[in-house]
Amino acid sequence: MHRESPLRRDLPGKTAPAKAQAAVNTLAFPNSEKPKGRLKKENRRLRVGVLGAGLIAQAAHLDACKKARNVELYALCDSAADLVAKVALIFEPTRTYTDADTLLADDKLEAVIIAVADQFHVPMAVRALEAGKHVLVEKPMGVNVAECERLREVARTKPGLHVQVGTMRRFDPGIAFAHDFIRNQLGELLALKAWYCDSVYRYQETDNLHPLIFSSSHAKRPPGDPKADKFSYYLLGHGSHLVDTARFLGGDLLAVRAVYREKFGAHSWFVSVEFASGAVGHLDLTLPVRMEWHEGFQIYGEHGSIVSRSFNPWYFKTSEVDCFSTRDGQYHRLLGADGHTFRRQVEGFADAILKGVPPIGAQIEDGLAALRALSAISHSVKTGERVLLAEAPGNV
Repeated sequence: MHRESPLRRDLPGKTAPAKAQAAVNTLAFPNSEKPKGRLKKENRRLRVGVLGAGLIAQAAHLDACKKARNVELYALCDSAADLVAKVALIFEPTRTYTDADTLLADDKLEAVIIAVADQFHVPMAVRALEAGKHVLVEKPMGVNVAECERLREVARTKPGLHVQVGTMRRFDPGIAFAHDFIRNQLGELLALKAWYCDSVYRYQETDNLHPLIFSSSHAKRPPGDPKADKFSYYLLGHGSHLVDTARFLGGDLLAVRAVYREKFGAHSWFVSVEFASGAVGHLDLTLPVRMEWHEGFQIYGEHGSIVSRSFNPWYFKTSEVDCFSTRDGQYHRLLGADGHTFRRQVEGFADAILKGVPPIGAQIEDGLAALRALSAISHSVKTGERVLLAEAPGNV
């Protein structure tokens, strides 16, 4: 069922500022990252429904849709009716649903953000595509290679529909700056080191940073308790970010060799990687570390180097990225005042659909490549051997 939100009404006497500026449309490392005021909504906005009303929807996607210059928060759907009611009071979607098929049958709905448990990502993405909707699916794209390949096959039968994977770090202005510096200035890549280390103090921070998160005993959950298997849960949920960042900056991965240790409740993967370009790399996934959030990368190339530090994503703070070029003997850093990566992500998604702008976000092939890498890392830990991504068994 669906219902019109009773809270969508204009407030008397309230008008948008006359000099509101348009949102930045590009993530190139230009000099176009300028201070701006309140975001101005464009006339043509993508009508988006958020499927899932849990933490990631409440803390990220719903807020992003409300603030995005080219998106309308058209619908919210969750099987837990009490949760939908509470969350809709805050974010005011045009319509609410408690059944996914009814949501997808709405002719006015153009796209969905899939913000449900990892095990439901591919099944819901397939249903959305078959209903004729564009899809932004949270990371990881799926939980094994086989189901990701199935999603790819379905998407190939729907060439007019756009599918994007929600590894939102690609929309961090500092990381985008590094990406363009590599392509335009760095020359041949020699080596890349990247690390993603969640903090033991993470939830003390996020409890302060997040809005009050509503929950429901009626929320739909996957069978069993997937979160109890920390090896797979952390690799899928956190390793997907690390691997995607490495691929976004360094290109396709060829092979990995990984070791894993678990002590005092902390888990650590050290991964030697080989890039298809011939460059070498090292990935460090460790969590939780007994320190503040620790994430970043170092890159060494023919004509320069890059050092980056990223922050707990809920601060919405752009990464500090220093790019040194031997061409001018100088360091270059983008200020990147706009660090709302979730909003920038959905704006990029909408631009690709509405304007045909080349997509910046991770595509299906990127999501599939990330799962192959995670499967290879998992298999290497278990065998102690170097594993080619093309020969990984597919499970994590």
